[in-house]
Amino acid sequence: MENGTKLRILYLYQHLVQHTDAEHTLSTAELMKILKEEYSVSVSRNTISDDLAMLHDCGLHIEHYESTQNKYYYDGHIYELPELKILVDAISSSKFITQRKSDELIAKLLTLTNSQNAAKLRRHIYVAGRAKSDNENGYYIVDAINTAIDTKRKISFCYTDFDVAKQRYISNDGKPYTVSPYTLIWDGDYYYMRGFCDERQEMRNFRLDRIAEQPSILNQLAVMPPEDYNPADYSKHVFRMYDTDEPVAVQLRCHVSVMKYLIDNFGVNFEAEAIDEESFNATVSVCASTTFYSWIFGFNGKIQIMGPQQVRESYKEMLSNAIASM
Repeated sequence: MENGTKLRILYLYQHLVQHTDAEHTLSTAELMKILKEEYSVSVSRNTISDDLAMLHDCGLHIEHYESTQNKYYYDGHIYELPELKILVDAISSSKFITQRKSDELIAKLLTLTNSQNAAKLRRHIYVAGRAKSDNENGYYIVDAINTAIDTKRKISFCYTDFDVAKQRYISNDGKPYTVSPYTLIWDGDYYYMRGFCDERQEMRNFRLDRIAEQPSILNQLAVMPPEDYNPADYSKHVFRMYDTDEPVAVQLRCHVSVMKYLIDNFGVNFEAEAIDEESFNATVSVCASTTFYSWIFGFNGKIQIMGPQQVRESYKEMLSNAIASM
């Protein structure tokens, strides 16, 4: 096969992939015109038909509608438009990914569909006003942590915070943390690592965009997690991943109007018993920390903590401290 023929078939296939689908088809005459005007390739109608049949027979997803003028299109796109829209929105909304990285990822996603669908997606990307991370090391941090988890090694890294001037600084008195990483968990638009911290001698959560730079993978074997550690189960109990307390069973008295919010946070597998038409009791397993108490407070009395007593007292103490600071 001559080089000219090879190029013609490649041009033909490339154009169909980039510009067609079942809703955007091209006839033989239109493809002949495109090859002539865009690629300076002259070809007969029969040759075009033979080329397209060969591409189809090779399993390259070239399909056609039979009519007075056969209409050809590429039917091999992996993602449908609604699926790509969901992925684009997730990347746009992610606070962990910087704006620059978001733009790069979205540009790559748009190559997975044809030019018409890509144009539709571009018209429906809304990112204005969304808080985004300024840490450009995110990808490398994730990669290092994944490697450490796979090889069961400890990592070392510096963690950051912000001062009143909104400037990032190294926390923990400038000293690095040494952590045995167990799990990466996405929660509340951010990525978190959960693992055993040598300095604190306990399990802790670290937000990835607060890690200063790519962690160092140490030549030390990681501390193994407890046998009953289940990351999927743990993530159901926390109100944002900076909670570090262990889950406890908390009894709540709730107005019927808040049932949907309990299901949003705890799923449907918690105990619930109707008291009357207006209220019910619920028992949930949760990390009873300040974030949980803040969530309870937001319902303006429609959720009351009934037990354990220690949890009730901790909630009262938080409320008293808030009133005292006014």
